[in-house]
Amino acid sequence: QVQLVESGGGLVQSGGSLRLSCAASGSILSVRRMAWYRQVPGKQRELVAAITSGGTTNYPDSVKGRFTISRDNGKNTVYLQMNSLKPEDTAVYFCNADLTWNNGRYSYTDDYWGQGTQVTVSS
Repeated sequence: QVQLVESGGGLVQSGGSLRLSCAASGSILSVRRMAWYRQVPGKQRELVAAITSGGTTNYPDSVKGRFTISRDNGKNTVYLQMNSLKPEDTAVYFCNADLTWNNGRYSYTDDYWGQGTQVTVSS
């Protein structure tokens, strides 16, 4: 079994900062792409930031220059540093990982999601 556990969400004033963390646990063999998505009620989940195992990053224009994604491959952990937060950044943030794990007999490769963490930015 694999678990992605997020932490670091909360309430912050406009212009403030938050740092999200997401740790993947289980009998993990390899982790390729890791990413953060966010979702508000009634809207589709949208990509916030992504990072490959080699460190190549990707951001949409809406967060470029304000958010930074990073990862610790030894800990199977991905981080999202969010600066200059705006009320429109308010959403539930989800961690995503494309990984391979082993149950002692078989290996499984799939896309996994965390449970989500709420980020609220007040104006």
